[in-house]
Amino acid sequence: LGIKSLDTSMINEEVIIVAHDLTPSDTAQLDTDKVLAFVTRDGSRTSHSAIMARSLGIPSVVGVGSELIEKAEKEMEIIVDGNSGKVYFNPDQATLDEYNEKLEEYKVEQERLKAFKDKKAETGDGHQVEVVGNMGNLKDIVPILDNGGEGVGLFRSEFLYMDRSELPTEEEQFEVYKEAAEKMGERPVIIRTLDVGGDKELPYLDFPEEMNPFLGYRAIRVCLERDDIFKPQLRALLRAGSYGNIKIMFPMIATLEELKAAKAKVEEVKAELKEEEVEYNENIDIGMMIEVPAAVMIADQLAKEVDFFSIGTNDLIQYTTATDRMNEQIADLYQPFHPALLRLIKKVVDAAHEEGKWAGMCGEMAGDKRLAPFLLGVGLDEFSMSAVSIPEVKDQIRNMSLEEAEEIAEETLSYSTAREVEKFLSE
Repeated sequence: LGIKSLDTSMINEEVIIVAHDLTPSDTAQLDTDKVLAFVTRDGSRTSHSAIMARSLGIPSVVGVGSELIEKAEKEMEIIVDGNSGKVYFNPDQATLDEYNEKLEEYKVEQERLKAFKDKKAETGDGHQVEVVGNMGNLKDIVPILDNGGEGVGLFRSEFLYMDRSELPTEEEQFEVYKEAAEKMGERPVIIRTLDVGGDKELPYLDFPEEMNPFLGYRAIRVCLERDDIFKPQLRALLRAGSYGNIKIMFPMIATLEELKAAKAKVEEVKAELKEEEVEYNENIDIGMMIEVPAAVMIADQLAKEVDFFSIGTNDLIQYTTATDRMNEQIADLYQPFHPALLRLIKKVVDAAHEEGKWAGMCGEMAGDKRLAPFLLGVGLDEFSMSAVSIPEVKDQIRNMSLEEAEEIAEETLSYSTAREVEKFLSE
């Protein structure tokens, strides 16, 4: 039809992209030296393109609607403020001067934060936690290490399955996991098993049309039914575990039966590798994501079966508040500061500690410096986030005592609305 398709990897000048939407694969290909920012009509702060933009350090404002997008023209000068969510088309001189000043202040602050690269995330009274990074592909390792990340708290393995016409082989996966483990050395690398479905579709997996894909056939539910998908991934993970500190994490667990079935599959694969005399990590740690309210309520039982929990707040918020996180119309109901959510988080951490296990968080909340005192105060052991957020959160943790954080957490839990919580923590 003569319609030109934009290949985002081929951009060769400094630009701001204005688009209806960007897929996760479009975003992954962006050259961070050339793409200075992007603005999209669709999406939300927790859509995968927005999450990936943060991991790449690209300012973005998403879900701005059609009216604004239609005003954009080629060669137009635009300011994108990823902190406030403001976008300026053809800004006047006063606005340009204001933002040039903000840019200088930002650079000075980034320079100050570099000092935290090699420092531990330790409170003034000696309580230490881990601050680690989320990643989607091997390119993300460099910014995690450059920003002082102490490991990988979430490796989103589904990006190995995207932009292709068939499932990746065991060998392809093994090479990627092995390289990640070797580059991280002794640092932990927590790899989440395939999490597709919901808003992440694979063209070569013929999933049925669903009324509510977020509540449907996805993540561990797919893997437990499909040995052709699950077993090659588990084999690759167990083999790569011999080359570093890899841990396996299951997503979307809602029942004890699912967790036990997934663990049984790991044991089955171990037995096969042993019989084939293939080297693998016999004692690999196994954890699970807490994303479903049902899992929170039986966290005391689940904790007996795993080595660790990681709280996936992006999904836990949407399932707790019955709010589709991709729907801009109800975005104000998607509340990270909701008192119910904060109580659920505390319940999970307490259940893990009761069994002598550790609890981390790999959702977007972990990288929000306003929430760091609360999370520290309820006893969270590990914070996993986009690489760019690591120095800020370390700075926040090092600037307080555990006693202070516990007092803040206690007061936070006394509030009854998200607005009160956000106001208190922001202050």
